[in-house]
Amino acid sequence: MHRINKSTRKRLKFAIFVVTLIVFFLGYRLIRVQVIEGSEYRRGAMQQWTKAINLKSDRGVIYDRKGRKLAVNVTSFTAWASPSDVNNPEETALKLGPILKIDSTKIYENLTKESSVVKLKQWITREEAEMVRELDLEGISIVDDSKRYYPFGNFASYVLGFTDIDNNGLYGIEKVYDEYLTGVPGVWVKATDRDNRQLPYGGEKIYNPEDGTSVVLTIDETIQGFAEEAAEETLIKNQAKSVSIIVMDPNTGEVLALANKPDYDPNNPRMSLDENVNTQWESLTFDEQQQKWYELWRNYAINDIYEPGSTFKIVTAAAALEEASANLNTHYYCNGFIRDIPGVVLRCSSWYDPHGDQDFSTAFSNSCNVAFVNMARDLGKEKMFEYIKAFGFGEVTGIDLLGEQKGIIPSGTESIREVNLATLSYGHGIAVTPIQMINAISVIGNGGNLMTPYIVKSLLDSDSRIIESYEPENKRQVISKTTSEELLDMLELTVLEGTGRRAYVPGYRVGGKTGTAQKIIDGRYVDGKYISSFGGLAPVDDSKIAVLVIVDEPTGIYYGGTVAGPAAASVIEKTLNYLEVPRKYTEDELEATKETVIVPDVRNLSINSAGKELTDLDLRYTTEYEDFNIDTLVLDQYPSPGVEVIKGSIIDLYLEDGSNNPVLSTEELNDSN
Repeated sequence: MHRINKSTRKRLKFAIFVVTLIVFFLGYRLIRVQVIEGSEYRRGAMQQWTKAINLKSDRGVIYDRKGRKLAVNVTSFTAWASPSDVNNPEETALKLGPILKIDSTKIYENLTKESSVVKLKQWITREEAEMVRELDLEGISIVDDSKRYYPFGNFASYVLGFTDIDNNGLYGIEKVYDEYLTGVPGVWVKATDRDNRQLPYGGEKIYNPEDGTSVVLTIDETIQGFAEEAAEETLIKNQAKSVSIIVMDPNTGEVLALANKPDYDPNNPRMSLDENVNTQWESLTFDEQQQKWYELWRNYAINDIYEPGSTFKIVTAAAALEEASANLNTHYYCNGFIRDIPGVVLRCSSWYDPHGDQDFSTAFSNSCNVAFVNMARDLGKEKMFEYIKAFGFGEVTGIDLLGEQKGIIPSGTESIREVNLATLSYGHGIAVTPIQMINAISVIGNGGNLMTPYIVKSLLDSDSRIIESYEPENKRQVISKTTSEELLDMLELTVLEGTGRRAYVPGYRVGGKTGTAQKIIDGRYVDGKYISSFGGLAPVDDSKIAVLVIVDEPTGIYYGGTVAGPAAASVIEKTLNYLEVPRKYTEDELEATKETVIVPDVRNLSINSAGKELTDLDLRYTTEYEDFNIDTLVLDQYPSPGVEVIKGSIIDLYLEDGSNNPVLSTEELNDSN
């Protein structure tokens, strides 16, 4: 028998090793291709012998609380091309260009791309789609599509927001709830050969899209309409920079209306509603235009902060009563000034005619700065800071809208000096957002609870069944029910006899607080620029709504009672009527409604003569001036001469002023803080 020598044995072992290594490698590759990466290869193979056109799902509808549609989808069409199926790209481009209103050269470039499918144009009209179909061009397809549409135009634009061309939410509810509103897209699959041409008998398959979830808002379309109308009128009448009005249910935190003016149309969000502004934007660079768009879309009620002024006195008064550092029988003496703070002299808005001795309620109604400084001193900076935080300032409210700001409050008690404590008491040296302010006011109306404001009520599936509901969230108890009731009485007194008289609505017990604060720009107070406001509740004996009106940079008269008060009264009266809240007239109101009088023309009369003529007709009057004498002339009046009003109504008189600038009025004087 022939024996294998040592050298041959080594060669056999090496050969076996190599064969084993090759078998192992091939086995590994087989497992990797078939198992580990099998899905990817199958997908690649599918892509080679199929081509797919995405089918968009319908975005969920946005409803108001009563089921009225605020954002819907309308049928549109998209033109697609399969470049490999186009026989004559140049001729096809020349035919499509005029119909799609696209340069034929650009279409030709798309038709000659090395791609299975190319989108030629999205959102073409039905007429354009039919014209393309009638051409019966090889490789050209028309697919049904949907376009986001806002049927009421600029209505509630800062709540709804808008989408991009692919129906992705960009702002407002459209952005915050985008993952719910967006459905699952479908796909249209066609079999093709190796050159990406559709096979005549290869068949095709359509995977239908799934519609998105619909959203039901807490917004009431009717109440939103009241707010938008009042905001627009206030903006125009006062030639203001902007106006914001929020209406909230104080018991739940539901936002019933949120209106900002000026606004924009979410159907065309990159265009101002003012054509003059659009003309100005044409000369800007793209980056500059983009900055203007961001400014246009900025939700003032959520994204911006302001110094609240006298409306913040509600917090000081609440803290003092709750901590028992004061009570309704506590008296304060006002001589017009606070002079005992080293290096600083603070004055009351009624410094020229001091309030003198006054109890707590009267001091609140008078909006006396001296009284509020002393309230804060008796309370102490630790407790003052505690209640600022307790009312929700310095933190986001949690409302379901984008970009909410925290505001600016002292970093801690160590940063509150004596002068800071004094000015904080009447709303200076602190910055808040409108949504924070109305939420704090709502605490007074609901018995002392800080709620989380919210703007989405529920989510619905495609069959309109509720799949998720959002319930009121009580963050914490801030003050007792007793304290809130005492404050409600004082807020009502402020509307009946104090600075908030322009928000008075016969038959409804309205409570509120006015505010006028000088604007801070780049860290400094700016002369001639003010923010006027009114925050209130109604009816005070069973608060159904809280209302906040903010007027930014009104022209001319700028006091909160006169500028913001009438807008609040309009919204309150219309909303309570709509909610079917019955009026409860007092005997005096019933008597007053029986007698009316025609407003006389007192223009060009001296204030002394005008006042006498109005008083003889049982009319009251107010002015926005403090520096005048009995011979000062009346230049204008509101209501206008000849208007029929109820006896006891207030007539606004606008007086001659050498400086041509309105100054503090004798009747709304306390509103200047």
